[in-house]
Amino acid sequence: MMEKEKLRDFILDTFYFRHACKEFDPEQKIPEEDFQLILEAARLSPSSFGFEPWFFLVVQERSLREKLLPYAWGAKRQIPTCSHLLVCLARKSYFMRWDSDYITYMMRDIQKLPPDIQELKRQRYRQFQEEDFRLLESERAMFDWACKQTYIAMANMMTVAAMLGIDSCPIEGFHQEKTNALLAEHFQVDTEKFGIAYMLCFGYRVKEPREKTRQPLEAIVKWF
Repeated sequence: MMEKEKLRDFILDTFYFRHACKEFDPEQKIPEEDFQLILEAARLSPSSFGFEPWFFLVVQERSLREKLLPYAWGAKRQIPTCSHLLVCLARKSYFMRWDSDYITYMMRDIQKLPPDIQELKRQRYRQFQEEDFRLLESERAMFDWACKQTYIAMANMMTVAAMLGIDSCPIEGFHQEKTNALLAEHFQVDTEKFGIAYMLCFGYRVKEPREKTRQPLEAIVKWF
């Protein structure tokens, strides 16, 4: 077990190491076991009610990456040079409604809840969607809520990558509608059921980043 002081230093070093890498060394590839660990961090990430509203595409085929480039204005250097490109999809109402087959599957087969507990959880989830967050008012509300969950997995993947000395860059710089259409045409994505949340590039930097800049803690925290 790492001593607590060394662990604190390691954690801080990890967060100072991580930055949004704009260009990667195309000659350096991430070892398979390291990338599998990054994916495992996503798989083990928490989500609201534990319903895991994510699905991940790992795009290694160069021709498919090139098809993404025209609509990914924020990733012109990252997509061609990264070792691994991940596209995160968020599940839409088809999956995430309280009365969907997917929610039944998650509670029964994955969470292995007894039938009576399933029903209690379903009704609490229904109230959450109908009243607490009013997610059933529009497909966009449901989709945006699902996307928020996928960002938890994104943060965990980037942190684990940094712990391994691997760089990353989260990407929202793309045209959402056109990218979804491309995913439907070339990636067999059913856009009635899924939509793109973000892209995430991984690899190794070609140059050191500038010094990290953030607001001081006292500017963003208030204690009561």
